[in-house]
Amino acid sequence: MKPLDAKHSNSVVGEPSFPLSNRMIRALWNITWLLLASWTPPPLNPWRRFLLRLFGAKIASTARIYGSAKIWFPPYLTMGEHSVLAWGALCYSQAPIVLEDFVVVSQRAHLCAGTHDIDDPNFQLLTKPILLKRKAWVAADTFIGPGVTVGEGAVIGARAVVFKDVDPWSVFVGNPARFVKMRKCHP
Repeated sequence: MKPLDAKHSNSVVGEPSFPLSNRMIRALWNITWLLLASWTPPPLNPWRRFLLRLFGAKIASTARIYGSAKIWFPPYLTMGEHSVLAWGALCYSQAPIVLEDFVVVSQRAHLCAGTHDIDDPNFQLLTKPILLKRKAWVAADTFIGPGVTVGEGAVIGARAVVFKDVDPWSVFVGNPARFVKMRKCHP
C-alpha cells in the first residue's frame, strides 16, 4: 500500500482534509489494530510490526511498538533499528513521522504532525513532517509539534512541549520547552 498525499481543501468550507481513499484506509487500519494488535502483550512485537508493514509503514526488524500505541496513518510512519513507540504513545501521522535508529518515544508521548491555519477563514489543516534523529529520547507525556526535528542524541524531558527544532545532544524541558544543558555523553 503506497502512501496517499493529504489533499487539503482550500475552497469549500466543511470539506474533508483527506480524500475518501485515505479515510477508508484509516478506518480499516483502526479496526485492524483494535481487533488484532491493541490488546497484544509486549513480546508480540513481530506481529505488530507485520500489521504496520501490511498497511505501509516502514518498520525495522528490531523496532518495538506497544499494542496501546496509536498510529493515525501507518504509511507515514518510519521506524529505524531498535526504535521504540512505548505504551500509550500517540503518533498523529498526518504527515511523515520518522524515528531513526535507537530513538525512544516514551509512554503517552504525542507526536503531532498536523495543525490548523488559524488565520484562514476555513481553518485549513496544515501538515509538516516530524524527524527524531538517531538516539533521541522523547520522555513521558511530551508533545512534539508539526515540523519539528529533534537532533541526534537530544533529550526532551517529561511533559515538555516542543514547537521548534532541538539541537543535537541537548536537553530540553518545560512548556514551552527550553534548553537546560548539553548531554555529557555526546561525541
